[in-house]
Amino acid sequence: MSANDRPSGQPTKTYDSAFLKACRREPVPHTPVWFMRQAGRSLPEYLKVREGIGMLESCMRPELVTEITLQPVRRHKVDAAIYFSDIVVPLKAIGVDLDIKPGVGPVVAEPIRTRADLDRLRDLTPEDVSYVTEAIGMLTGELGSTPLIGFAGAPFTLASYLVEGGPSRNHEHTKALMYGDPQLWADLLDRLAEITSAFLKVQIEAGASAVQLFDSWVGALAPADYRRSVMPASAKVFEAVASYGVPRIHFGVGTGELLGLMGEAGADVVGVDWRVPLDEAARRVGPGRALQGNLDPAVLFSTREAVETKTREVLDAAAGLEGHIFNLGHGVLPTTDPDALTRLVEYVHTRTAR
Repeated sequence: MSANDRPSGQPTKTYDSAFLKACRREPVPHTPVWFMRQAGRSLPEYLKVREGIGMLESCMRPELVTEITLQPVRRHKVDAAIYFSDIVVPLKAIGVDLDIKPGVGPVVAEPIRTRADLDRLRDLTPEDVSYVTEAIGMLTGELGSTPLIGFAGAPFTLASYLVEGGPSRNHEHTKALMYGDPQLWADLLDRLAEITSAFLKVQIEAGASAVQLFDSWVGALAPADYRRSVMPASAKVFEAVASYGVPRIHFGVGTGELLGLMGEAGADVVGVDWRVPLDEAARRVGPGRALQGNLDPAVLFSTREAVETKTREVLDAAAGLEGHIFNLGHGVLPTTDPDALTRLVEYVHTRTAR
């Protein structure tokens, strides 16, 4: 049972939240707000509870995950929480030898570049991530009417980490495999789509009200390559969770040229980075989908007046949309002043109150 269903004709606690209404393109009392990376290094309370604990270990402690996920909801009064985890958690859970190194990111000990390497990517079972089920159970009890967003990394972005062995600026090994052995590439992404789908199902069945698929690196591709070599796997993920009835959000960075295709892949909501105004993004995505975004995260380092001016520009561009969720165009930067985020939430809520 998902938090978006209506059992016996009665709405669940989160069904009529501003966030889920916006996802469904229904009228809202105010534009809902949440931030990618709202739980994390910008918060002193996060740094305190994470002290001396590695990132991956933090993701596997239900009590810690619950506390970290709740921190920005308490502080900023955002309209949705996002489950605290990392996109490589399901890969770690199935036995991939990787670690998240401070200042670097995910690093894979043995990159996957041959057909034999595919055998190392087994299916993900709920038992592999029992700590996720436990944490979401704790969170939904604490959050009440505030929706919880589950998330996963999209097949392309996961593949890029696995093939490169870590973060990459040019994705040369990834593209070499995609162009040089298209069948192996397709099989790799299909395997990752199965793993990603299983990970999202665990979160939805535990109580997540919506899910977001992060394709952080897919902006490195041309539209033709995305349609041919990536879109089928992303579409498979969205289709796998369609029957649950929860909103599905799709987000990537530098994806202005891909927005229409990302919507076609099956998302109910398309996330937009700060490079494309929301009214233009709506034209590219087409009707029938809500949009999420898209204030430049760096704006928060400017004056209060500048933040409000740029926020009004985003809201004005979103004025004619069927559904809009206010967010940043990427994640909260680590040195962002938390008070700037709190003021931003209040400003959006006040300015858009209906």
